[in-house]
Amino acid sequence: MKENILNIETVHECNCCLGYRTLHPLVSVIDLSKANLEQCTIKFDFYTIIMLEGDTEEFLYGRKYYDYSNASLLFLTPGESIKIDHSELLRRKGWLLAFHPDLLCRTSLGMHIGDYTFFFYKPDEALHLSLREKSKITDCLHNIGDELEHAIDCHSKTLISRHIELLLDYCTRFYERQFITRCEANKPIIRQTNILLDEYIQSGKLKKGFLPSAEYCADKLHLSPRYFSDLLYFETGQDIYEYFQFKRLEASKTMLLEQGCTAAAVAEKLGYSNVQQFCHIFKKITGIAPGDYRLICLNACAN
Repeated sequence: MKENILNIETVHECNCCLGYRTLHPLVSVIDLSKANLEQCTIKFDFYTIIMLEGDTEEFLYGRKYYDYSNASLLFLTPGESIKIDHSELLRRKGWLLAFHPDLLCRTSLGMHIGDYTFFFYKPDEALHLSLREKSKITDCLHNIGDELEHAIDCHSKTLISRHIELLLDYCTRFYERQFITRCEANKPIIRQTNILLDEYIQSGKLKKGFLPSAEYCADKLHLSPRYFSDLLYFETGQDIYEYFQFKRLEASKTMLLEQGCTAAAVAEKLGYSNVQQFCHIFKKITGIAPGDYRLICLNACAN
């Protein structure tokens, strides 16, 4: 059976579908409790933020017992689709903020909209808000709505984009808070990442020069690459490249102590360009050359 997809190309079309008047052709704030839309899948050709208020079942949008349950925020990039299931997503109480990329041209927000990585998260990596956080986001939406009621002038674009930017900055703060409240739940993910990287080292793939990427790890862990990267950085202060360098270095220390394993053999197995690069990195981090490290450790064991 062919899936029923509604492609909403413009903000005005979105307003028409949800029963709202268009105050600005590039941006709209919609009260979902007054909207009526029944559709299996909806594709928005503009940035969309959906806030669903009230308790949402744990299995929806990744909410668990350690998350707040006053509201959930979903973020969609232009061209992204969202599936409407039996929960009738857009008939819940909440809000929808739609803004077209053209609104952001020559604005502060337009220059760094890509920095808000949560736009690239999966729906089940949604932001779950406390009552205070929900109130702050609602205030931001009302401020955008108030500005839309003003007649469009040369200041509208700047002011509206700044209000949206402020909302997104609050979302960044609240996502960081969510990483904190999920701290214990995140530890198994880091342990799984360590196991995954250890297995990658043992697999021999490094000999071909292929380092594990955020996309590779995220796929194995069933996370979006951006969410995985943000989680890893929050927990370790490092991106996947930096984190793997230390994992690879620890592996090299073990290998150097194996019988007949030379620095050149270690460099080849661990995917370094050459033995000189390996020795340089090893000494830069440990303060000692690989050969000296091997001798010191072997002498220590002998004594």
